[in-house]
Amino acid sequence: MSLPTPLRGVVPPVCTPLTSDQEVDVPSLRALVEHLVAGGVHGLFALGSTSEVVYLTDRMRELALKTVVEAAAGRVPVLAGVIDTTTYRVQEHIRAAADCGADALVATAPFYTRTHPLEIARHFRALRQTADLPLFAYDIPVSVHSKLPAALLRELAEDGTLAGVKDSSGDEGGLRRLLVELGGHEGRASGPLAGFSLLTGAELTVDAALLAGVDGVVPGLGNVDPAGYVRLYDAARAGDWGRAVEEQERLVDLFGMVDVGPEGEMGRSSSALGSFKAALNLLGVIECGATVQPQIPLSAESVARVADRLRAAGLTPVR
Repeated sequence: MSLPTPLRGVVPPVCTPLTSDQEVDVPSLRALVEHLVAGGVHGLFALGSTSEVVYLTDRMRELALKTVVEAAAGRVPVLAGVIDTTTYRVQEHIRAAADCGADALVATAPFYTRTHPLEIARHFRALRQTADLPLFAYDIPVSVHSKLPAALLRELAEDGTLAGVKDSSGDEGGLRRLLVELGGHEGRASGPLAGFSLLTGAELTVDAALLAGVDGVVPGLGNVDPAGYVRLYDAARAGDWGRAVEEQERLVDLFGMVDVGPEGEMGRSSSALGSFKAALNLLGVIECGATVQPQIPLSAESVARVADRLRAAGLTPVR
């Protein structure tokens, strides 16, 4: 489908359900897409960090993306993560994503080695020429060891290389500086960069980011409670900031599930992604809460704590 410009709203990074033998669970992934669309989301981001993209084989990536595109059936746009270390490898993922019917692409800067801004610009321009699809930059310096400079993002927006950026830097001051660099709250509404989309991945401060002028949110927790994030977004768009804050604070409490896994026993990715999948299993959306190896699965005690978080947030486990 045609991608709105700018892309606005709630665009969850779709979890990748797995079977107990570590294969993509296609029926569960289809059910998850229905859960998200029924929650009112405005788009789907397949093969992002919450999708465990860097843990998946190319075969698993392609199957997951094809499943999301087919299940979405044109009801909402599907953004495909094409995340990899080098330009040539990303270009291979782009060609596969185009063949699967993705509506847009999401790429990070090259990683493993540190990359100069001139090299990052060259990377994104080469990607944009690979397929005639809108390209979003994914700013996640904790994983790629490169922060995308605001001036570079503006340059790549102005020359048509980028259609938008997903800011997962965790740098709220940097996000605000980027908004100013792109023309400020009023300038972005009607200026030359009005079609450029700025999405935040900071799911705990969505109300503040929307007030500052971002276009939408890409919340991992949105897999669990898509309708909650849609209510938050709708309240903010309507200027009902009291209701937006109330919804945001409920989601902050729910987000506490990401810490159910003991730090001495597993990494934070195992705990966070495991909690999202455990919640989806408890809600009856997916059949298995497995995460990709070598991530460590949650214990029964940790899963019980996820269930407590769901109940406290007004969500009812069925398992």
